[in-house]
Amino acid sequence: MKALRFGQMAARAVGGGLFLCLFVVFILQVTARFGFNKPLPWTDEAAVVLYLWVILWAAATIVPEREHVVFDLLWNRAGKRTRMAMRITGNLLVGGLALVALPATWDYVHFMRRESTPVLGIPFMWVFMPFVILMTALVLRSAWAIWGAVRGQGLQTELHLS
Repeated sequence: MKALRFGQMAARAVGGGLFLCLFVVFILQVTARFGFNKPLPWTDEAAVVLYLWVILWAAATIVPEREHVVFDLLWNRAGKRTRMAMRITGNLLVGGLALVALPATWDYVHFMRRESTPVLGIPFMWVFMPFVILMTALVLRSAWAIWGAVRGQGLQTELHLS
């Protein structure tokens, strides 16, 4: 449990640091463009890369399952066995598709190491790496949710499926 809490705190710290960097770059961009009439070319690119990282990092590591967009009309009306089947089926679909797509995702991201961003020269492999992290997290979260459903956990009516 201590390691899990440390992992959650570390993920939030990384996410917060990424968001702070995005905010600082945005403030620099606005100040340079409108305050000094001298736009900085690197800030646009840095903001896009940081935004991509913030969104995908948060989706992969920070946002809990219960906060994802859901459709729970059927879930709330179903019995315990039906909810178990729905949870297992949903997670098999999401996790299975992510697992099948993971090798191709890695191949593409790894291939993109040859290209770099135009201004900062960051290899696109590092720009798109959070997508690999997200796909891996989907596989692991789905497996964990299936294991919990088999054990009867998380089947109460107020639970939302992602």
